[in-house]
Amino acid sequence: MSLPPLAQGIIAADAAWAAAGRPSAELIDEVRALVTELVAGLEAGQIRAATPDPAVTGGWRVDAWVKTGILLGFRLPGMTDLRDGPIMAARDKAAYGLLDLLESAPARAASEAGAPWRVVPGGTAVRSGVHLEPGVTIMPPSYANIGAWVGRGSMIDSHVLVGSCAQVGEGVHLSAAVQIGGVLEPAGARPVIVEDGAFVGGGAGLYEGVTVGRGAVIGAGTVVTGQSRLFDLVEERESRGTPEQPLVIPAGAVVVPGTRPAGSGWGQVQGLSLTVPVIVKYRDAGTDARVALEEALR
Repeated sequence: MSLPPLAQGIIAADAAWAAAGRPSAELIDEVRALVTELVAGLEAGQIRAATPDPAVTGGWRVDAWVKTGILLGFRLPGMTDLRDGPIMAARDKAAYGLLDLLESAPARAASEAGAPWRVVPGGTAVRSGVHLEPGVTIMPPSYANIGAWVGRGSMIDSHVLVGSCAQVGEGVHLSAAVQIGGVLEPAGARPVIVEDGAFVGGGAGLYEGVTVGRGAVIGAGTVVTGQSRLFDLVEERESRGTPEQPLVIPAGAVVVPGTRPAGSGWGQVQGLSLTVPVIVKYRDAGTDARVALEEALR
């Protein structure tokens, strides 16, 4: 599959920048134009760091050139000041300010469609290059980083981080203090993905490119990384991700924090245990996520 012109331009500019040592004014202007186009495409949802693709192992295609373009933007010289009255003040790379939640092109399009997102006042920041589908609700304070994509009708509760390039599906609930780690480097690495209808409980952490399958439930306080060991009590099996193929939590799985004995003899003598995510059941077709979690913990 041939790459689009923007992707080809970004890849060529990245190589030229690496070879130049000290980039010329012309190359800087070229990169700035490419990054501006990339950010606009990300905000509109026309470009994604990862896209659903059933033909790919794990069901998601990672477009490395997108993250390459984002990283190019951080190399551009210049900073910009961001102010909201006398209290909020910040300084960031000139290429990446804040998404204008009222006047950006995606915001106007969503409003015209009759289903804009809802961002409650109180300290939330959404960086440029983030795409929010209509019907998204964000409670303060929360932060969404560049390259993130959030699906229609999803809830981002208070103190939630949606990291760079994270892909959050439709109808997902990210409860208070959920942390979704960003994945920018290496450019070809899969970002954290939370598929449609998933529920992530308060204080849970998802990192290193882990995928949470459609309709899965992650219990409060559960930490899952792309290389976690996942124990399935229902299917009686263990699975583990790798840097090349990060862990995928099966669709409909209900996952809670568990423990396993420490592997070393000394650790066992001391009675030490290590925390691991454990699948305790699978959701029924019509089971509400909260009900499924409550039943699993009884």
